[in-house]
Amino acid sequence: MFSLDDMFLFAYKLKTCVFTLPLVYMNIVRKKDRKGRQQVKTEKFFTHPIGVFIAAIVATFLWGSAFPFIKLSYAELGIQPQEVGEQILFAGYRFFLSGVMLLFFFKALGKDMSFKKGTGKQLVQIGLFQTFLQYICFYIGMSYSSGIEGAIISGTSSFFQILLAHFLYKDDALNMKKIIGVSIGFCGVVLVNVPSDGSLSFHFGIGSLLLLIAAMLYSYGNILAKEGSKTLDVGYMTAYQMIFGSIGLLCIGGLQVGVMPFTFSIHAILMLIYLSFLSAAGFCIWNTIMKYNKVGKVSMYMFFIPVFGVLLSSMILGEAIHSFVLFGLACVAAGIIVVNRTPAKQKMEQEKQVA
Repeated sequence: MFSLDDMFLFAYKLKTCVFTLPLVYMNIVRKKDRKGRQQVKTEKFFTHPIGVFIAAIVATFLWGSAFPFIKLSYAELGIQPQEVGEQILFAGYRFFLSGVMLLFFFKALGKDMSFKKGTGKQLVQIGLFQTFLQYICFYIGMSYSSGIEGAIISGTSSFFQILLAHFLYKDDALNMKKIIGVSIGFCGVVLVNVPSDGSLSFHFGIGSLLLLIAAMLYSYGNILAKEGSKTLDVGYMTAYQMIFGSIGLLCIGGLQVGVMPFTFSIHAILMLIYLSFLSAAGFCIWNTIMKYNKVGKVSMYMFFIPVFGVLLSSMILGEAIHSFVLFGLACVAAGIIVVNRTPAKQKMEQEKQVA
C-alpha cells in the first residue's frame, strides 16, 4: 500500500503528462492544405486503430484511478456511507471544477468557449445522465462498496451501451454473439459479489445495485453525448454538461448539509483537484472517441476500466484480490471481447469494401 505522498506524486506526474497530450497532438496532426490554411486532422486520429487505442487507454486509466481516490477522499474528509448529502455535495464540487478546468483549458488553446444560445436544452439533457443522475448513484454506491467492487461493476457499462445501441441504431442490432457476451459479463458481476471466505452466499447489496444503475445511466449519457457531438464541439459540450450536471448535485447536497460542511486538508484538496482533472480529461477524450466511432466498435475498450480500477485499488488501498474477484474480472473481460470480436471473414469483407 502506497503512502498519500506517493499517490500525490503519481497524480501530479499523470496530470502533467495528460495535459500535454492535446498540445502535442495539435502539433502532430495540424497540417497545411493546398490553400495554406491550418487543418486539424482530429477525425483521422480518432478513427485510426492506434489512435483509438491510445486515447481509450488514457481515458480508461484515468477513470480506473478514480475508484481508489474516491475511497481515499471519503476517508480524508470523514464521509460515512450513510452521509448521502456529503457524498452528493463532494461530487458537485468535483464536476463543477472539472467543467471550469475544461473551459479555461480550451480557452487557452484559442477556442471560443462562450455559451451559445440554443444549445442549453441539449447540454442539460447530456448533463442530466452523464453527470447528475449517474454520479448520485455512483458516489452513494461507492460508499457501500470496495474500490475493486466498484471498478468491476462499472465495467458493465459496456454491455448496457450495446443493449441501448440495439434500440437506437439500425446497424448495431443485437445478435447471438452479443447476447452470449452480455450474459458472460453479468456472470462476472455476480462472482465479484461472492464473499471472500469462499461461501456461496451471494450478497448483492445497495452499493452494488446503485453502481449498476450508475453504469446504465452512464451508458445512456454516452449515447446522448455521441448524438450531441454531431452538432456541438466536444470540448464545449463536455465542459458545459459537467457544469450543468454539477449545479444539480451542488443544489441537492447544499440543501441537505450546507455549502461547506467539510474541513479540507491539503491532501483532501489535492485529491479533489486530481478527481476533477481525471473527469475533465477522461470525458473529453472518450466523448471524442464516441463522436467518430460506432458504439459497438469502441465499447470493448471500457474493459480496461475494471482492469485499471482493480489493480490500482489493490496497489493504493491494499484491497485483497481474492479468487472470485479474478474470476469475475475474467468474465467481464471475456464478455466484452466476445461482444466486440469481429470474425476474420467479416473483417476481410469490410477491408474489401473500404478498398
